[in-house]
Amino acid sequence: MSGIRCSESSLEAGESLAATATTAEHWLLVEMPGTWPRDVSVEGALPGPARKRVDAWLERTANSRILFARRPGRSAVRTLVFVIHAAESAMQVRRIELTDTADLADVDLARDGDPTDRHLVLVCGHGTRDACCALHGTAVYGALAERFGDEELWISSHQGGHRFAANVLVLPAGLQFGRVEPGAAASIVARALSGRIALDYYRGRTCYTSPTQAAERALREAEGFEGVADLRVLDVEGARVLFRASDGSEHVALVEEVVGARVPASCGAEPESQRSFRARLL
Repeated sequence: MSGIRCSESSLEAGESLAATATTAEHWLLVEMPGTWPRDVSVEGALPGPARKRVDAWLERTANSRILFARRPGRSAVRTLVFVIHAAESAMQVRRIELTDTADLADVDLARDGDPTDRHLVLVCGHGTRDACCALHGTAVYGALAERFGDEELWISSHQGGHRFAANVLVLPAGLQFGRVEPGAAASIVARALSGRIALDYYRGRTCYTSPTQAAERALREAEGFEGVADLRVLDVEGARVLFRASDGSEHVALVEEVVGARVPASCGAEPESQRSFRARLL
């Protein structure tokens, strides 16, 4: 495996993208120019009081996650922070302007900020975390850079799933895509922003757990549901997931965990069997 990047190993092993999306319903996006540490949650990544305020929000907000973001060449007098609620049918983006990141210490992350209808497109390019994200993410960001405004497209810190680079996350819908290529990036993102899913690159929706992502994927493949709003989860009971489609029909899937491909989770790691899920429609 020496010299082979994790994304190459995953692709060569035929590892499926299905049901690999990160699970989170609440996202905190903090503009942070420059080089990031390997782990943006560590002490020192943010000023001490700001870190305490963010940690408190993460602790009391279920299914939450912080990402750092930057936009090369962006000239900004003030630092931007976005608080995103990315549930299945309840989505919101709040925009907060700060003098600098230290001011996070005085922000009420549960309430402050102005609601905006802006979508956020995040390309993982966290090079200090994984080489594949830097290599593939930077290329995809470059392919998208001229198509989006100053506050729409960002390079983000680690989203989860180095071996699926380039990873693209579209918020607040919470659509995560993997193995995105520069030539296909614009089409994938354009479809996502119009409420449609490019299934060949789809890792899953972040508001769902991995088993529910597997069930959603199986149903979309079988019935041709392309729209984000085409499906809603009605109930999850053990391995059984019940969906209602936009046409009023209901669909049930049974999900089981299986042994996945034996590949390194990130560059430099030893190969190991990855979690995988298989869904069967009833």
